[in-house]
Amino acid sequence: MKKCGRCSKPAVLHITEIREGDVQALHLCETCAKDYLSTSAPEASESPEPAEPVTKTQFADVSAEADEQVCPNCGISFKEFRSQGRLGCAHDYVAFQDELLPLLENIHGEVQHVGKVPKRAPDASQFQFRLVKLRNRLRVAVDDELYEEAARLRDEIQQLESQMGSKQPE
Repeated sequence: MKKCGRCSKPAVLHITEIREGDVQALHLCETCAKDYLSTSAPEASESPEPAEPVTKTQFADVSAEADEQVCPNCGISFKEFRSQGRLGCAHDYVAFQDELLPLLENIHGEVQHVGKVPKRAPDASQFQFRLVKLRNRLRVAVDDELYEEAARLRDEIQQLESQMGSKQPE
């Protein structure tokens, strides 16, 4: 989540200004945004420090480069996703990861689902979900060479698998 340009609160207002041919992004929290919008002259000395200036050509190059990306599975381009607002398949999250993560974080404040699990969901599906999460964490720990953490996760996975095995009807 972006932080305010004036203070450390989460930014809720994102302004893109074009001044003298330069594109400048401002990220403001609710309080700072009220102050910024209430001043008649945005160039006042109290205006927040803008993020690093981006020239028009740099912005166009990054945008065009992202638009050209195509999912190898379903063939949808990032440009098509932007125009339709829908992804073509689950693999698009991986194919467009660099562009989607900031977008999802801006919209939801998180990049990982942290919602509730339905109460009617069977225990087996909850076990499976937890098992998948643990295996992903194990893979990351091994990739980062955190072997103590990987061993702990491996043991937790084995324990969960043995619990699943003992609860299954014969």
